[in-house]
Amino acid sequence: MFDFIRTHQRLMQLILLVLIVPSFALIGMSGYSTYVSGDHEIARVGESSVTQEEFDQARRNQLQQMQESSQGRFDPSMLDNPDARRALLEQLIDRRTQIVVASNDRFSVSDGALRRAIAAMPQLQVDGQFSPERYNQILASSGMTPRDFEAGQRAELALSRVLGPIGDTAGLPKSVLNLLEQALTEERTVRMRVFDPSDYQADIKVSDEDIKAWYEAHQDALRLPEQVAIQYILLDEAAALASVPTIDDTQLKGYYEQNKSKYVVPARVNVSHILIKVPSGATEETSKQALERAQALAKRAREAGASGFAALARNESQDAGTARSGGELGWVQRGVWPLSLEQVVFGLKKDEISDPVKGEDGYHIFIANDIQAEKGETFDEARAKVEAEVRHQLAADRFADMATQLTSLVYDNATSLEPAARALGVEVRHATGIARDRLLSADEVGAGSAAASADAATLGDVRVRSVLYTPQLLTDKQNSGVIEISPDTMVAVRVDTVTPAHVPALALVSEHIRTQLLTERSLQAAVQAGEGVLKTLRTDTPDVPESFGEAVKISRLNPLGLSKPVLDAAFQVPANKVPAYQGVTLAQGYAIVSVEAVKAGTVDNPALEGLSAQLAQVWGSAEERSVMQVMRSSLGVKITPEGEQLITQEPGQD
Repeated sequence: MFDFIRTHQRLMQLILLVLIVPSFALIGMSGYSTYVSGDHEIARVGESSVTQEEFDQARRNQLQQMQESSQGRFDPSMLDNPDARRALLEQLIDRRTQIVVASNDRFSVSDGALRRAIAAMPQLQVDGQFSPERYNQILASSGMTPRDFEAGQRAELALSRVLGPIGDTAGLPKSVLNLLEQALTEERTVRMRVFDPSDYQADIKVSDEDIKAWYEAHQDALRLPEQVAIQYILLDEAAALASVPTIDDTQLKGYYEQNKSKYVVPARVNVSHILIKVPSGATEETSKQALERAQALAKRAREAGASGFAALARNESQDAGTARSGGELGWVQRGVWPLSLEQVVFGLKKDEISDPVKGEDGYHIFIANDIQAEKGETFDEARAKVEAEVRHQLAADRFADMATQLTSLVYDNATSLEPAARALGVEVRHATGIARDRLLSADEVGAGSAAASADAATLGDVRVRSVLYTPQLLTDKQNSGVIEISPDTMVAVRVDTVTPAHVPALALVSEHIRTQLLTERSLQAAVQAGEGVLKTLRTDTPDVPESFGEAVKISRLNPLGLSKPVLDAAFQVPANKVPAYQGVTLAQGYAIVSVEAVKAGTVDNPALEGLSAQLAQVWGSAEERSVMQVMRSSLGVKITPEGEQLITQEPGQD
């Protein structure tokens, strides 16, 4: 059994995740009829409750699954906010509601249904059939008995009968589906004119008083989160290459001689051919006739010369694939074709035509369109490439040694990165503006911004930011361990200074505010100009002005790249009111859409395939949510004050 586990580790991980986590990720292995009431109730569901212990366990499971699926790149702060905590609590409440309903209404699953459900699990099958041996191996490896597993699966099947039949039987009326298909495929002919804010920016004035007023009115928007300035050592390919000492010519020449074939361009010939086929199993007489025909064509080809070969190939060659292009086969190198053909082709001079030569499919007449002799680079010619290759090989070995050294050095000198940098011959770098959840922009923190550095991707990695805000680094100012970003990129970091959350001084953000005001006021000017033109078009202009773009036909299925606001504006116009104009404010300007014609689409559009099933699934989910709300209401579901406090607590609080 242990041999099976060792040789199928990835399979075992997948199976455990699929079979166990969905069943017990939210409420543990207590079973659907077992309620655990603790002193810290965060929600009441009938006579049962959801406890903080359950919530904490579910949160740990959620975080672990996210970390595993993202290979450590998941940012825990994404789950440490009121919305994420409320969503998780709502999931727990929904599940507990199903448990209570299943228990109160005595939902059950027969032994036969349980056996069929387990036998249908692909993870327990071999060659499409349920395997008792696989079943026992998997359960033993997970430390579960068949009784425990089957009890859990029976509970899951019972729970699925609470809402499952609702979603499974949901369907959209045919009349509604038809209307949706018509709406999705309806075509509209439109033109558009966009008013760009940049066209109005030159006329916008922003005074110092405007900047000060905006600054005082937007303190919360300007507030910067707690941030750190750091020192760090980056170990990557560039660092390893820089550490490689000068390579002498003896080493380079030795490598060149050992790998000389890499620096030689082999001979090649550009050829065309005429093929006279000989069918497989042909008689001697048939083969003789094919040869005679090929010989006659070879004579005609020589008479026509190189310039006439292509025309002869198009008319006479029986190779349909190349005849259309005048028999072109392209460049050929040695070792690609059968030896008998290569000897003929590589024996030709440029524009020389061969005698017929027998191949697997018949007789070939070749012409050499061009010839390139073998060309080898001398050591001096190839020296730069040789040195680069040798240097990269040495750097790969050097990188492994440097990584081992760095791991030891950052621990041996826990409060400084300088000793490690000196020993490895690398620099200690500096960066500012690293918050818990992001890298602050250069506009926000000024010179030295991590976000503006060449190492922004590394410093912004969630693993780096998480380490920087541990007590060991944040408070004690110690070195981190070596953080592996990728197989060829590692970093060690140390917090230099900590800057609390604050609002920057006006002088530091005045240019940022000026740009913000220019953007806002330019957009307002563009919107005002667009609305003015729209008013005129709707009253005085019968024809679409030339300032509008070319007419295009769009549909909801095929918007031709138009943004959603523009698309919505185009379809807001009633079909019986066209031609008409519609205006819409965009994030980067204002647009007027001229809707000129409306045409019914084709409902047999391939894009509509599967629409009915998708809508039925969506409708089923909506009905399930409605039934869940009714069940919750009947059970008097209520989040306790402790639960509300748990949801709204500040990030990082326990």
